[in-house]
Order: sequence, then structure tokens, then C-alpha cells
Amino acid sequence: MWFKNLKLYRLSPTWALSPEQVEEALSKYAFKPGNTSEMQSLGWLPPRENGGLVHVVGKQMLIALRAEKKLLPSTVINQFAKARAQEAEEQQGYKPGRKQMKEIKEQVTDELLPKAFSVYRDTRVWIDPEHRWLAIDAAASAKADEVLGLLAKSIDPFPVESLYVTQSPAAAMTGWLAEDEAPSNFSIDQDTELRASGESGAAIRYVKHSIDPDDVRRHISSGKQCTRLALTWADRISFVLTESLDIKRVAPLDVIKENNDAMSQNDDEQFDSDMTLMAGELAKLIADLVEALGGEKTSP
Repeated sequence: MWFKNLKLYRLSPTWALSPEQVEEALSKYAFKPGNTSEMQSLGWLPPRENGGLVHVVGKQMLIALRAEKKLLPSTVINQFAKARAQEAEEQQGYKPGRKQMKEIKEQVTDELLPKAFSVYRDTRVWIDPEHRWLAIDAAASAKADEVLGLLAKSIDPFPVESLYVTQSPAAAMTGWLAEDEAPSNFSIDQDTELRASGESGAAIRYVKHSIDPDDVRRHISSGKQCTRLALTWADRISFVLTESLDIKRVAPLDVIKENNDAMSQNDDEQFDSDMTLMAGELAKLIADLVEALGGEKTSP
């Protein structure tokens, strides 16, 4: 149940939608398998099997986006198009030109699509109306953009705003390393990346290895900034913070797992228990992290 990554956004201050209203809005774009002529299709699906499009636990909501993509490699299209072009050359007495080759490739693609395999990818979204957070479980920006794009179509006006903080994560993380001291309630772990700005982009990474403060200062003096830093919050959750304020590799630690596993529950109860625990812990982690970055500001 726990999200592995967090792309963070703010719910609009005017957000007042009930789970039933969100369900109705999403239903307009519920997932339907793509037809034979579509390379990709997107839509909302129940985050829990046999459930609704919005799974609710307390005040927390969970939704999910499904992306279906047809597997049709360009090498296969080119192979069939080459054979088709040879046939055309024999019939017309000359090689197909650029325009004709484009038409041949489009025709081949249309013919092969119905035979292509489909792969599915689901992206979960946590909505916290109480603290006005919307978090997407995605490591890549492209996956988050898919969610935001369909949200914009589903809910009008668009209910999401960017999150801005006073101090840039790169500057803050660089300062923490230089001082060899994490902000209150955090500790620095062993994964670190420092990168130079400008065209060179020279980078040094420490993986499962503590970085010496003297080495940090030497890298900083040469123009590098910290762009990724592994942290632990309150001895309860480990994660990696990036320069773009993404939270990656989220992992609840043993103190959380032991407390939650102690309760004997069926699958549905376990899922809801995990969701409640995750929402409560992550909301506090995010609040502490925003505070460590100087608090929020209204614009870039």
C-alpha cells in the first residue's frame, strides 16, 4: 500500500469536493480498453478491486490512473514497410518517395495495431483534503503529467497547485551536508549526489557510503551542489530528497511495520489500516520537510 515515490502538489484552497463528487467527475473518464486504432489510452480505474473509482478511508482518498500502451516496436513496422515498399517498386517501376514511404508506414501501423499486445501501467494518487496535499506515486515526471492532464479534464476548475518553498532543496541539502547537521527530526543517510552547475554537469555520487564533511566542503568550493540526499525522518521513514522537491524511495522502517503487523486483519482491513497509517505518517513528514526548507511561499 505504501507509496514508493511522492510527486507533491497542493490542493486548491477552494477544494470542497466530497468523495462522491470526485467519483462522479472521474467517471466521465473511466478507463476503457483502447480500440484497435489507438496506440495508448488513459482512464481512471478503481484502486481496489470491485470498488469505486475513489477509495475512502476517513478523510483520505485514493484514486488510480491506468495507462494502456500497445507494444508495436518500430523495427517491426520498418520490416513490414520495407517489404511493402519493395512490392510497390516492382509494381510502379521506381522506388517510393518520402511521401509514399510515410503513407506505407502509416498503413502498416494501422494493419498491425489490432495484433499488438497491450501492457498496462497503474499510477496511484493520494488526496488529503485535511492537509490539502495531492501526492502521485510516480518517479518520472511524465507519469505525473499523465495524471495531472486527465485530472484537468475530469475536474473543472483544475484543483491542483504547485508546491513552492522558501529555500531551494539543492541549497538546503548542500547546507546540511556542509554543516554535517540535518534539520530537526531528520538524519542524513549514506546516499548522496553532488553535481556542478553549468555545462559540465560533473557529478559525484556516494552510494551506501557516508561522505566526509571535508570532502563535502571541497566539492562545494569547486561549485557543486547537493542534488540528491538520503534522509530518515523521526526514525520512522527513510527516503531520498531531490533538487526538484521529489521524494523517492520511500520506505517505512521497522518501528512502523512492527506496530502495524501486530494487528491480525483480513486483506481489506489491512489495506485500510496501511492507508490510514501511510497518510498520517507522510502528512507529518511533509510538514516537517516543508518547515526545514523555510516554509511555503506563494510563487516561485
